[in-house]
Amino acid sequence: MNPTLEDSVNRTSQSPNTSTVDCATTDTPAGPLTVLTGPDGAVRAAGFTADPDALLPLIHPRLRGTLRQRRELGPVTDAVTRYFDGDLAAIDPVPVEQHTDGAFMAHAWQVLREVKPGEPVTYTAYAGLAGRPAAIRAAAAACARNAAALFVPCHRVLRTDGTLGGYRWGLPVKELLLAHEAGR
Repeated sequence: MNPTLEDSVNRTSQSPNTSTVDCATTDTPAGPLTVLTGPDGAVRAAGFTADPDALLPLIHPRLRGTLRQRRELGPVTDAVTRYFDGDLAAIDPVPVEQHTDGAFMAHAWQVLREVKPGEPVTYTAYAGLAGRPAAIRAAAAACARNAAALFVPCHRVLRTDGTLGGYRWGLPVKELLLAHEAGR
């Protein structure tokens, strides 16, 4: 069963989670990509690092668990491989589970998943897409607090003047992802 985008973007947990969090690292043209998933296979965190411990603090405490290293994560690893092989939509159906206390943040992450590869938007445009055109700082905060890099593609948001802006995993990674999605 493939969950819909709305089902997969932001599942929230109501009680503390003591489950196992699976993790695996995949070599990519942008460097190692480590992904952490919950028991149902939903991505809880992802980042361009080989260190899964660096990702654990990005996960809301209710979604943290004991890390279990895996060689690969099945459909998630397959989606990453297909994405870097040129199937830019391969990451779209991958379920993501992030927790936030604010409705805007959850909505903003959902909207971010709808920004198409090769069509980056500015923070101003992103705030507008999220329904709050004046909330540019809140839109930027949604990017900054996003734990599921690549799957919730905050790299597709640029400064108003079109420059890259920031990216947790470094501007060279952001630049490479944008070039990959633009077909360069």
